[in-house]
Amino acid sequence: MHTDTTRENPQGTAPQAADASQNLAATAPGQLRVIKRNGTVVPYTDDKITVAITKAFLAVEGGTAAASSRIHDTVARLTEQVTATFKRRMPSGGTIHIEEIQDQVELALMRAGEQKVARDYVIYREAQAVKRKSASAGEVAQPHPSIRVTLADGSVQPLDMGRLHTIVSEACEGLAEVDGELIQKETLKNLYDGVAQSDVNTALVMTARTLVEREPNYSYVTARLLMDNIRAEGLKFLGVADSATHHEMAELYAKALPAYVEKGVEFELLDPKLKDYDLAKLGAALDHERDQQFTYLGLQTLYDRYFIHKDGTRFELPQVFFMRVAMGLAIEEPQKEERAIEFYNLLSSFDYMASTPTLFNAGTLRPQLSSCYLTTVPDDLSGIYGAIHDNAMLSKFAGGLGNDWTPVRALGSYIKGTNGKSQGVVPFLKVVNDTAVAVNQGGKRKGAVCAYLETWHMDIEEFLELRKNTGDDRRRTHDMNTANWIPDLFMKRVFDDGKWTLFSPSEVPDLHDLTGKAFEERYEYYEALIEYGKIKLYKTIQAKDLWRKMLSMLFETGHPWLTFKDPCNLRSPQQHVGVVHSSNLCTEITLNTNKDEIAVCNLGSINLVNHIVDGKLDTAKLGRTVKTAVRMLDNVIDINYYSVPQAKNSNLKHRPVGLGIMGFQDALYLQHIAYGSDAAVEFADKSMEAVSYYAIQASCELADERGSYSTFDGSLWSKGILPLDSQQILIEARGQKYIDVDLSESLDWAPLRERVKKGIRNSNIMAIAPTATISNIIGVSQSIEPTYQNLYVKSNLSGEFTVINPYLVRDLKARGLWDSVMVNDLKYYDGSVQQIERIPQDLKDLYATAFEVETKWIVDAASRRQKWIDQAQSLNLYIAGASGKKLDVTYRMAWYRGLKTTYYLRALAATSTEKSTINTGKLNAVSSGGGDSLSAAPAKAPEVEMSAGPAPVPKACAIDEPDCEACQ
Repeated sequence: MHTDTTRENPQGTAPQAADASQNLAATAPGQLRVIKRNGTVVPYTDDKITVAITKAFLAVEGGTAAASSRIHDTVARLTEQVTATFKRRMPSGGTIHIEEIQDQVELALMRAGEQKVARDYVIYREAQAVKRKSASAGEVAQPHPSIRVTLADGSVQPLDMGRLHTIVSEACEGLAEVDGELIQKETLKNLYDGVAQSDVNTALVMTARTLVEREPNYSYVTARLLMDNIRAEGLKFLGVADSATHHEMAELYAKALPAYVEKGVEFELLDPKLKDYDLAKLGAALDHERDQQFTYLGLQTLYDRYFIHKDGTRFELPQVFFMRVAMGLAIEEPQKEERAIEFYNLLSSFDYMASTPTLFNAGTLRPQLSSCYLTTVPDDLSGIYGAIHDNAMLSKFAGGLGNDWTPVRALGSYIKGTNGKSQGVVPFLKVVNDTAVAVNQGGKRKGAVCAYLETWHMDIEEFLELRKNTGDDRRRTHDMNTANWIPDLFMKRVFDDGKWTLFSPSEVPDLHDLTGKAFEERYEYYEALIEYGKIKLYKTIQAKDLWRKMLSMLFETGHPWLTFKDPCNLRSPQQHVGVVHSSNLCTEITLNTNKDEIAVCNLGSINLVNHIVDGKLDTAKLGRTVKTAVRMLDNVIDINYYSVPQAKNSNLKHRPVGLGIMGFQDALYLQHIAYGSDAAVEFADKSMEAVSYYAIQASCELADERGSYSTFDGSLWSKGILPLDSQQILIEARGQKYIDVDLSESLDWAPLRERVKKGIRNSNIMAIAPTATISNIIGVSQSIEPTYQNLYVKSNLSGEFTVINPYLVRDLKARGLWDSVMVNDLKYYDGSVQQIERIPQDLKDLYATAFEVETKWIVDAASRRQKWIDQAQSLNLYIAGASGKKLDVTYRMAWYRGLKTTYYLRALAATSTEKSTINTGKLNAVSSGGGDSLSAAPAKAPEVEMSAGPAPVPKACAIDEPDCEACQ
């Protein structure tokens, strides 16, 4: 058997630093030196290399006389080659790590054609590495001979190489194709005598993160190295330990939880009721192994923005964090310990994740756990400023806002109290905009609000221009989102090239509360009154001209978003008690609002990735996840802190929740399904059907236990009309000419239709939110989005992170295509695989990025999901080579396919799809030639005139810079 190229202390311990220093002193100037694994430095000598190579040959060829002569000559030649290599590199002397010597020995054997010996040598090295790893837990301190560390108190001590090795080894446990020795070696290059203790961990993290682009598993390694610093900070503050390894946390987590609760209550950061739990029981349930599943981006995001802190010191560890959230959600459960453990297991396994406000505030003194608030602004001055005050209070505690401004009279309307004329909606929106900036969300980010206005409002044309960078700045809202609330009648007139009339709500107040055929009849009645002079303030234009302007402003400024009033109302389970007047900040919530009710929604999302088993959706596991998730969401309603009474009134009366999904793109990768395919559309359909089925079932079971929500009678649920069935209501209202939706189903819905008639706990149950931040935390693709890029650097509030598609890397490795050249090509083409010739077409199809997937597939998949959802989806639309015609066809199709809302338009203009330099930072999209991104719409598309390129997309919930935490 052969040995390492240098002999180490037989007991496995390091010699004293003084002995190592003597070795260094004895080394002649210009001589080569060797850094051993324990950090000691010794002179470089040929004889140890000769011994090692000889043993390698003997292990393969034996010690026969015939072999001895050849082995002797070969070993001498190879030893000379290895030594000559280092002398060429460092003619003036220098330091070589032992691993570098072994790498050269391995290379020399391969070049000499000694394949069997080289193979045996590699196997031996790997076996020795495994032995060292298993023995590392029992190693004693190994001080580095020449690097001393400055502690927080100013004292100095040698760098503990033993612990460094242990931390790196633990970080690499169970991960394929990562090299702990490489991380350790490169880290030592970046350290210096007197380095601060905190900078040692930083150097480890920075070293590992540079390797992510060559192997995605280094993201996990980086997170685990970061965990060492997080453990040290938290445990020391809690008085549990000065520091700890990952494996030591198996015992320390149980001690950390009660210490954490005690400190949190003492600092008035946690609810004192948390002390009433059996903390020993909950502590024993904490699973330290789940710390290992974070990516670097996920853990850094938690650390920077979620963990509870005191004077800047984070004393909340990851598993304690998840248990705190679980305890906060189970605080009113009869068997609260059992429920808390159930909730903890769901969160910490990443099967499901609560929304950001819930993660921020569960278990605290001010548990504002809800995500979204929707309000209607009345048409009087006190009501308007009351609504702005409500915005400020809701924003203060981290809620995303959607305001319905349609009731407010238009510019030029008569004001009876002053005998004057109104300035319209726009000046008030300027105040809303500035309030959102002034009152930030929980001290974490500026307020987030979206104003909605119906398309018949006289101020709609000025409303469209609110985000422009030109014009009177007093009539611009640069920090606020806006959305069109479009009735079906307008879309019909666009299709039919008809006229459209704008009114002031002060003269046609009932239009605000009318939908479907009732709205059409009343609207046409008011149009007829114009001829008799009974309508004073109006404007008649061509519908397609207003449509052109809507699309032009959407392309130029990113706003207003296009959302559709009638699908939201005609399919609403709650149409018997009110009207949906707007959606929310992220366009996935569709709940009733009025002067007495501010609609509230509580969000959470299922991680589809964790429910794909052996290439298929595990519906049994999905059912279990959904059942617990719905219970957690329902608990939020009773626990939640309400900063305004109208929100509490609405939430307790109707009890709506919004269960969604994330990781859709990753789930497709696991099944080797391209996003742009019929199979992807089918998976969108079947997966959402299963979520819908189990969510409705879970809410029914909760009703059996806790009772139905108070306004259940008369709802669509009470009539056995499920989301799938409500599509027929929309079809009847529109007529076949204006809608094309799929009505297929694969599960047995009949028993559930009968059961739901008996009662259900929640008026609304499903909504797909953007999941911009929580998907980062658990390391999956955002919501239902296609992959933005396969390799890019993501910048957000926590810093910059290299993000690489691990599924692409896996498939390229399987075909022998992953190498440094491929990494360089991906960088050059900004994460696109389409122009890399050696990548096969099937992988190009599978790993097409967002702008390379035809928009029709995004719309079709969303349409299939929408039939199962009682609320809506936060749906971004991606269009490469954008033109007026493409936008027109896309948004017509979205309405025609029965979508309730759309969110951001991500457009690359036709003039910007060609790559000019490697440093553009823009995705290299497929050529804009070859037809539209959607098949032809049912009616002729009017051309939309546009500027040369789109304005920069705002950062809120942007997939490339997802900083928005208002919803998720």
